[in-house]
Amino acid sequence: MVFGQQRHADIVIVGGGVGGVAAALAASQAGKRVILTEDSDWIGGQFTSQAVPPDEHPWIERFGCTASYRKFRDDVRAYYLRNFPVTAEARAKKEFNPGNAIVSRISHEPRAALAVLRDMLAPYVHSGNLVVLERHSPVGAETDGDRIVSVAVRSEDTGETIVLTGDYFLDATEEGDLLPLAGVEYVTGAESAQETGEPHALPGAADPTDMQAITWCFAMDHIEGEDHTIPKPAEYDFWRSYKADFWPDRLLSWMGLVPHTLEPIRYGFFPDEPASFSLWKYRRLIDRTLFADGAFDSDITVVNWPQNDYWLGPIIDVPADVRAQRLESARQLSLSLLYWMQTEAPRPDGKVGYPGLRLRGDVTGTTDGLAKKPYIRESRRIRAVTTVLEQHLSPECRPDGTAEPYHDSVGVGCYRIDLHPSTALRTYVDVSSLPFRIPLGSLLPIRVSNLIAAGKNIGTTHITNGCYRLHPVEWNIGEAAGALAAFCIDRSAEPRTVREDVDLLSAFQGRLRAQGVELEWPKIHSV
Repeated sequence: MVFGQQRHADIVIVGGGVGGVAAALAASQAGKRVILTEDSDWIGGQFTSQAVPPDEHPWIERFGCTASYRKFRDDVRAYYLRNFPVTAEARAKKEFNPGNAIVSRISHEPRAALAVLRDMLAPYVHSGNLVVLERHSPVGAETDGDRIVSVAVRSEDTGETIVLTGDYFLDATEEGDLLPLAGVEYVTGAESAQETGEPHALPGAADPTDMQAITWCFAMDHIEGEDHTIPKPAEYDFWRSYKADFWPDRLLSWMGLVPHTLEPIRYGFFPDEPASFSLWKYRRLIDRTLFADGAFDSDITVVNWPQNDYWLGPIIDVPADVRAQRLESARQLSLSLLYWMQTEAPRPDGKVGYPGLRLRGDVTGTTDGLAKKPYIRESRRIRAVTTVLEQHLSPECRPDGTAEPYHDSVGVGCYRIDLHPSTALRTYVDVSSLPFRIPLGSLLPIRVSNLIAAGKNIGTTHITNGCYRLHPVEWNIGEAAGALAAFCIDRSAEPRTVREDVDLLSAFQGRLRAQGVELEWPKIHSV
């Protein structure tokens, strides 16, 4: 390994996704010197490089997120209202939703999220207290006993390796990449019910390779009368014929499953087609009717659908060649879905194919039209001081109607336990959950003292990851992690001490409240 320069900061954050950005913002606001690394050229993770518009709970417009997350949402709305010819009717709506999507109250383009996130970090970048190293991937770590001394990151452009040193290291990568490099104890895949006691855990032995599907999203619009058909994908014949045993039809079809009932459903495509569910509107990014005539040639939608969930093998902790092959197959599945829609998809008028479907690589910042990175639902997870279990938040296990009232709460979240089909070829697990708290202990490894989990790698299980993985929760986790590292530096105390000392914990929670982090829910129902 060729080492170049060394850089030091108070806090080093590896991974510039949702949690990483929130952590950098919190630590910078606390006056700390911060280095944030990101392996792509877009910070923002799910919001941006993975092209996934926000999945949120029903109360998000009123409560149930941090003040900084709410500012992000407000700034997204302001971005469109300031820069685009929004109609007077749409502009008058308090909760303007650029995409008017089914699953998101503020569905918007990845490039809009990127602009907002960069603006939020700009004051600290311009002051020099926050350094953002884009296109830098972690490749090594030096440890001394139970502490991380340094992390090495390599430039994807030059190949040069930079050694980063700091007091605290936050792992905010999409797959928990820092954990194996630093020898941090972690788990992957599905736990056994014998181990966790969870109602929906595996009945037999644990399976570390059983992980949720990944999805390589893409954005598209539709120009009637034009032909934007892509070349036939290399794996099209395979995907055209592929059918999983648990799926009601071939994957490339208009058939799917209702996740919470597992009943077959026939999807509709465009909103005006007679069907119970419109895929076009599902995660639509731009509803052209909300803008002046001519502003957009078409609606723009992102394809993050059941038909392009890739579940034929995990990509974590497998040989590099296997990982590369599976990532390419996930890309091929998404391209094959598009090609099928362009050429063979049945239409209500009796014809086949929608050749006017057009990839929008400008929306995702790529030349091939797909997102920069696949959507990763499940990461490596630290063996944590506190592991969140299904019993902590399932209505079936909580007769009083409230989730586990963790005394060390550092935030809140809410979503159904939503597991997509898995690499063990198991179907959906989609069950109700109660609005929950985020325990500080879930961010803390059982051994390593100066690493803090700052994303989907916290101490959840395969089951509870299904509701802790969404945008506002990941943001809250990252914000709490960045604030904790700053607090520990200020108080010369280690993270586990903050959790265990009543006075320190109270002071830290007070700081979180002061910056707009909600630590508990009002009395509300399950989702």
